[in-house]
Amino acid sequence: MNGARPAGRLIALDALRGFDMFWIVGGREVVIALAATVDFGPFHWMAEQCEHVEWDGFRLWDLIFPLFLFLAGAALPFSMGRRIERGDSRRRLHAHAIRRGLLLVLLGVIYNARHDLVELDFERLRYASVLGRIGLAWMFAAIVFLNHGLRGQIAWCAGLLVAYWAALTFVPVPEFGAGNLAPGRTLTDWVDRLLVPGRLHRGERDPEGLFSTIPAVSTALLGALAGHLLRSRASEARKVVALVLGAAACLTCGWLWSRSFPLNKNLWSSSFVLWTGGYSLALLAAFYLVIDVLGFRRWTFFFVVIGANAITVYMLGRFVDWSGLIDSATAGHLHPLALALAAIGVQWLVLFALYRKRLFLKV
Repeated sequence: MNGARPAGRLIALDALRGFDMFWIVGGREVVIALAATVDFGPFHWMAEQCEHVEWDGFRLWDLIFPLFLFLAGAALPFSMGRRIERGDSRRRLHAHAIRRGLLLVLLGVIYNARHDLVELDFERLRYASVLGRIGLAWMFAAIVFLNHGLRGQIAWCAGLLVAYWAALTFVPVPEFGAGNLAPGRTLTDWVDRLLVPGRLHRGERDPEGLFSTIPAVSTALLGALAGHLLRSRASEARKVVALVLGAAACLTCGWLWSRSFPLNKNLWSSSFVLWTGGYSLALLAAFYLVIDVLGFRRWTFFFVVIGANAITVYMLGRFVDWSGLIDSATAGHLHPLALALAAIGVQWLVLFALYRKRLFLKV
């Protein structure tokens, strides 16, 4: 056990965010290299889980993105809630939410297109992005949070999911009709082709497009609901139980809904929101119980350092080939597993240096 937690802050949120980012900065490569090195069934299963499903279905790698967005939403009652309590105006908070959302969209464009941006080739730019979806979904979730109480937030979360399902089920798409959920033939893909400028990631569709950002707002709102619970005056035991029950309810509803509206990350289907929301709630319950309730915190520092500069390490990963640099420095003599571990180690040391100097990329 290690010291008292900072007042008003949950270490579990920081640690879980860092745990999520760990897989992006190299955890996936470690698992794949381990499976290639050791012929052991569970390692092969883990490596398989580190790949996205092409269309319908779910693997654990499909959880990384929605978990991060869920955690961004979970921080809303803490960050926005404290600012409301200290007297910040709603107008100022709305401006902050919009500015942050649009800045993330801009960072996403920069992440997608280094060369195209320099050459001012705007027609080839990909404007949809992971950061853009996080920015827009968080922004709209923040606006809902600022204008509605708990019941209103629940209503918006559920209403967006139902409305998105109804649109994809009943609104006809030119040439393909209503309810067509094949790649490139959905209402989501048609709207993106119509409204999103530049190029789409998959030619006729984009997994981070504009229309499927609508249910992603519900992912952030689910996180906000969890944040309300954690910030409430309920006992720690009740909070853990409520998170677990919420996880079970989301997983059950997501599975039932997937019978008619399949789990699909590309479409960010309503069932996918509930399914990944259930996993996110379960992980948050586990981290909260172990770290903030039972007080086992020493092991979290590794992940907290990563989570403290999540956007920084994500952007650096686009512009710096860590594995390539290490491979060149060692003349290619490192085993793939050692290379993957070294890449994580170097990135962590860079982030640790920033952490010690209290340098954080604030958006």
